[in-house]
Amino acid sequence: MSLFRRAGWLLVGALVSVLAAALAGLPVFVHPQVDPLRPADAIVVLGGTAYERFDLGIQLAQRGLAPEVLISQSTGADDPMMDKYCGGRFAFRVSCFVPDPWTTDGEAREIVRRAEIYGWKHIIVVTFTPHVSRARYIVGKCYDGELTMVASPSDSGFEFWSWMYVRQSGGYIRAFVNQHCETA
Repeated sequence: MSLFRRAGWLLVGALVSVLAAALAGLPVFVHPQVDPLRPADAIVVLGGTAYERFDLGIQLAQRGLAPEVLISQSTGADDPMMDKYCGGRFAFRVSCFVPDPWTTDGEAREIVRRAEIYGWKHIIVVTFTPHVSRARYIVGKCYDGELTMVASPSDSGFEFWSWMYVRQSGGYIRAFVNQHCETA
């Protein structure tokens, strides 16, 4: 077989592999399973820099879906963009925390800690679309109650989705290997 023919088959194989991975990721990252909304004990908004998710969590509480919103300040306690949520006045309780560690695993630990204190049996978890499936996996391994997963809109475009496939896949690997649910 000639060098060019071998290179051509390698290229075709690589393209088929990339296409297969992209198609396999569609139901996990692009169109994850979300759940119908119904009243819960609390709304938990997982952290990140797509701040629209925090607005969505507040809106859900304003609609009466839960008496409390728990917000992860994964961007840090000194993020001024979070002041309107963590320092705002609402007709429901809003509390914020900095996850330890600064990962979804750290957020899951805090959810379990609060659920034990407040007796939460059902929570609504808000995160951005490509993170929904992985968040369901991580939080579901730690939290024994019922989860309702909600997707906040996310960016779009080839660059964003390419990065999300890589980032979320790496996050899944880390979750399979390192997850610990202790709340110490």
